[in-house]
Amino acid sequence: MRQSGVRGDEWNTPSESGDHGWDDSLYRTDNPVAYVPQQSSPVEGTGYDPDAYAAPEAGDGGGGGRADRRRGGGGGNGDGGAGGRAANRRRKKPKKRIWRWVAIVTSIAILGTAGGAYAYIQHLNANITKDKLSLAKTDAKKTKANAAGQTPLNILLLGSDSRAGKENAKLGGAKGTTGARADVQMLLHVSADRSNMTVVSIPRDTRVSIPKCTGTDGTVYQATTTETINASLSHGGPGCTVATWEDLTGISIDHFMMIDFSGVVSMADAVGGVPVCVKANVKDPDSHLKLTKGTHSVKGEQALAWLRTRHAFEDGSDIGRTHAQHMYMNSMIRQLKSGSKLTDPGKLLGLAEAATKALTVDDGLGSVTKLVSLADDIKKVPTKRITMTTMPWGADPLNPTAHVVPTSAATQLFTYLRNDEAIDGKTAAKKTSTASPSASATATAAPKAQITVSVQNGTGTATTAAVSGRAGTIVDKLNTLGYTQAAVDTTSASATGTTITYPSDSQKANALAVAKSLNIATGMVKKSTKVSKITLVIGSDWTTGTTYPKATKSDTKAVLDQSAALNASDESACMAVYSPYTF
Repeated sequence: MRQSGVRGDEWNTPSESGDHGWDDSLYRTDNPVAYVPQQSSPVEGTGYDPDAYAAPEAGDGGGGGRADRRRGGGGGNGDGGAGGRAANRRRKKPKKRIWRWVAIVTSIAILGTAGGAYAYIQHLNANITKDKLSLAKTDAKKTKANAAGQTPLNILLLGSDSRAGKENAKLGGAKGTTGARADVQMLLHVSADRSNMTVVSIPRDTRVSIPKCTGTDGTVYQATTTETINASLSHGGPGCTVATWEDLTGISIDHFMMIDFSGVVSMADAVGGVPVCVKANVKDPDSHLKLTKGTHSVKGEQALAWLRTRHAFEDGSDIGRTHAQHMYMNSMIRQLKSGSKLTDPGKLLGLAEAATKALTVDDGLGSVTKLVSLADDIKKVPTKRITMTTMPWGADPLNPTAHVVPTSAATQLFTYLRNDEAIDGKTAAKKTSTASPSASATATAAPKAQITVSVQNGTGTATTAAVSGRAGTIVDKLNTLGYTQAAVDTTSASATGTTITYPSDSQKANALAVAKSLNIATGMVKKSTKVSKITLVIGSDWTTGTTYPKATKSDTKAVLDQSAALNASDESACMAVYSPYTF
């Protein structure tokens, strides 16, 4: 099927003459509540006034950037260095940096090399817009550290269609459009040992449960199950999109990064263009993308057109757009890791300026130092271990011609990431660790016959009915293993992945013992105040068998096949063109 928003649906209206590539069908016109990040006006002139950001005298706390000045404060954040090193730093060979969503990729790549002077660092810090990480409480738990004390990184990358500001209004087109939606959403998962990275795009018309969110201004947005995930941005801001992802995947999000139209254009210009490929001549009157067959380096508004094109690729649906975005990102990654785009000091400074102005990030990433530290961490991942995927999807039973929903393969994909398992299958033998019988918590577990276990069947999804009798099957297994107080709980449940929860620390050892008996990873065992006893919820990732299945290479391959996976080292990728859009 052609996924959501195909030409001729109720939201598809032609763009007005003079619009810069805006496709009305990309967004609804029901005027969601507008979300506009609160960023102060830029510095006059070139954007950098040395006097306004003068380095402090010895012993001074330093200026705190625009946000601090709005609050009447000062107080440096320690991001600066000695001003006399600026010129020398600019002459140094730039470090290789690794990626971020389209333009965001470039931003992190340059931030560590752009400025040595305290004043310039403070100026760049002031460019960055910050917002709250999450606007709702979810059940997502942080993944436990591995034996080396390392934890995974989960970063949500967003592209906003906000028309705030003259440049965004010009580039966005569709005069009269209000509000903001996040049509580009990607979850970046970096493994705890930094050996691999997986990026998951979600189709913008995926119907999801958006939780109740409270905006930073106190506005309450009620929970809903009828909207698509791109609408979550209008429920108070990116923090509600973060909460929606956590509810959908069970994955705890560490940070978010968001960019708007003008940011894509300015940063694509700054990096000098990104190579993309089409298998035929393509002309999309909605996005204004026009390319001849073959490889082209796109930048500026053509880069934006490439990233926004949805009708002209593959089958004309939004799915093709996610694949085109993956090609763009992979090309950017290869360029940045080669260092070929990062050798001109003047371009480096311009790129740093564009990068920081383009970003809205959570409070935990709100400085150049923190962004550079994040980049240094991520750059350890080899290009050949970076995998781009699109969430496996199926037609939405409630609206099959316009919306999609996650499938069981999507559930399995999220489970791999939640358990920090490598999706490329190259470390299958090390993927999951079950509770160790020698662990101190397990050593104090009560006798099996004294452990009460409640078992719920959560195997149903939005597209698939729950497996009948599944809870009873696992209860029978537990009884056989000696857990004679295990019983079926008929409470309605639907789980992205299998979990064991326990109400208090006194029950932790017992919960781990149950996990070990069923081959369930320790990372799937969580404490929760929502349960009164040890509760096993069998998720859609465990529909057969009586012990939790270990991931194999064939399992991950099946998920990859349904995710349109693309490795970042693959230079042969080329987009198919939907026949009505060739010339």
